[in-house]
Amino acid sequence: MKALTWQGTEKVTVEDVPDPVIQEPTDAIIRVTSTAICGSDLHLYRVLGPYLAPGDILGHEAMGVVEEVGPEASRLSVGDRVVVPFNISCGHCWMCTRDLQSQCETTADHEQDRGGALFGYTSMYGSVPGGQAEYLRVPQAQYGPVVVPADGPDERYLYLSDILPTAWQAVKYAEVGPGSTVAVVGLGPVGQLCTRIAQYLGAERVIGVDLVTDRLATARARGVEAIDLRDVDGDVHTAIRDLTDGRGVDSAVDAVGMEAHGNPIAEQVINLVGRLPGPIARTAIEKTGIDRLDALYTALGAARRGGVVSISGVYGGMADPLPMISLFDRQLTLRMGQANVRRWTDELLSIIETEGDVFGLETLATHRVPLEDAPSAYAMFQKKLDGCMKVVLQP
Repeated sequence: MKALTWQGTEKVTVEDVPDPVIQEPTDAIIRVTSTAICGSDLHLYRVLGPYLAPGDILGHEAMGVVEEVGPEASRLSVGDRVVVPFNISCGHCWMCTRDLQSQCETTADHEQDRGGALFGYTSMYGSVPGGQAEYLRVPQAQYGPVVVPADGPDERYLYLSDILPTAWQAVKYAEVGPGSTVAVVGLGPVGQLCTRIAQYLGAERVIGVDLVTDRLATARARGVEAIDLRDVDGDVHTAIRDLTDGRGVDSAVDAVGMEAHGNPIAEQVINLVGRLPGPIARTAIEKTGIDRLDALYTALGAARRGGVVSISGVYGGMADPLPMISLFDRQLTLRMGQANVRRWTDELLSIIETEGDVFGLETLATHRVPLEDAPSAYAMFQKKLDGCMKVVLQP
């Protein structure tokens, strides 16, 4: 089969690789019909290379049609149309039964003390081949895959794999409800969905922050009060307080993570570490690694006293400085973590099926390209060229 493989820092190629096969009784094989490039894939493209090996298959947002089912995954049938959650969870361990599927104890790498395994996401999380391919082996298929209707465009359902539940959890963790004021830092795909979900849940004011013209325009078109970082000379906190009676917002969401702009020194350090030999680089990241924290600092500063900050952006540093005196004095609540996808998928699927495309899922992708064009699509997405906000690959 054809698959998108990592070959080195900022180098991915489409290669012929062996077709996946059933390895465990709980496995299933799906023929991938749509798979997307996620902002988290960009971390692998550049920053987290030390945890990858040449030939690793990337991708963790996929859906398709069931081709083969293991004997203990009989809840699925050949021909079912399914979305595959990006985290691999069993549904029966202590963590899964408490709706912490991203912490699944069955699929976790306990030697590294990591959470549950992820598709296409390095040796940090199980080295499970990803979904940017023609076929995908799905472990724990007795629980994970979400069966969706046989009709309707893929993109109505594809984002149930990751970015829709990620955004939903981020907004839920931010305790957004009727009358809330919300700031979303970063208006990429997850950030756009966060603003739409906040509106859906009744937020009175939704403020978005970014510096990419196309993304600001997309948010404004849906009623978001969008702040262009370039217009406020980086002083987002004052701009947000001016909009909220001097207090700040009830809830703030960091939808960016380690790819934040604004700290060239941190960026140079991260780039240097990523080019060290693998074992040395992994030690550096795990012991002294830092992130670009501008998005996080923006979210922390945007929240009012007693407010909530929800972090959905991915971070990888172990030595990140936090303004603890300010966080403590202002009595902020922080919530964060990988999305517990299966906790939210039934609720979200019901909304999609009964209320139509309320979150604008079918128009979120700006680019749809064949799988063989994935390498150029990665470069375009990373550099935000041609108005690129979300890429869907079609094997």
